Amino acid sequence: MMMFQGYDQQTVDFLWGIRFNNDRSWFQEHKEQYRTHLLAPTRALGEQLYDGLHAMLPHEPLILKVSRIYRDARRLHGQGPYKDHLWLCVRTGDQDWTGRPTFYFEIAPDYYSYGMGFWCAAPALMALYRQRIDADPKPLEKLVRRFDRQQTFRLTGPEYARSKGQVSDLLRPWYQKKSLSLQCEAPLDERIFSPQLPQEILESFRELLPFYRYFTDLCAALSRQEGKDE
Repeated sequence: MMMFQGYDQQTVDFLWGIRFNNDRSWFQEHKEQYRTHLLAPTRALGEQLYDGLHAMLPHEPLILKVSRIYRDARRLHGQGPYKDHLWLCVRTGDQDWTGRPTFYFEIAPDYYSYGMGFWCAAPALMALYRQRIDADPKPLEKLVRRFDRQQTFRLTGPEYARSKGQVSDLLRPWYQKKSLSLQCEAPLDERIFSPQLPQEILESFRELLPFYRYFTDLCAALSRQEGKDE
């Protein structure tokens, strides 16, 4: 396994370059720069994050996925054929993975981001989530109090415009979400050039494990419920 040695200035140069020169001729001229300075270190970072998460969650059938830089030709919507960012994720599931808790890292010309989320959670899952809070808010309250004491991650995600019910002020930001993520985002800084980046991210991910287990259990409960309904 190739160990992550850090991104470098050519990584950043390529990301800015593809943002402002998003066409095939420029990409072909810089394809080796992409492979060596962006794709290879991202894969190495992903492998170390996968190994660390597998050690934390040995019974989870985790898989590692690294995104392609090519946009889906069916969904260009006037954009260039290439992405100006690259991401990886460590997750379970296949077709439905955006509705499951997923660890991720992303790098772009002007920021990097990592955390855990499920971005397209099924309405039935979020309805069960609110039902669970209504029935017994204490488990999530405990997690949220701990979350509110840390400084790395913030809660993000779209909210319903109308109130979904009565809940404590502590849980209201969580209760109103259509889907959610626990995200750290920062401008590119010296951390991305450091071989210590995977370990630092893994230590942060450790703080998210209780949420991962909470939402994984929720997904399993929905699967059991849907199985009974069939």
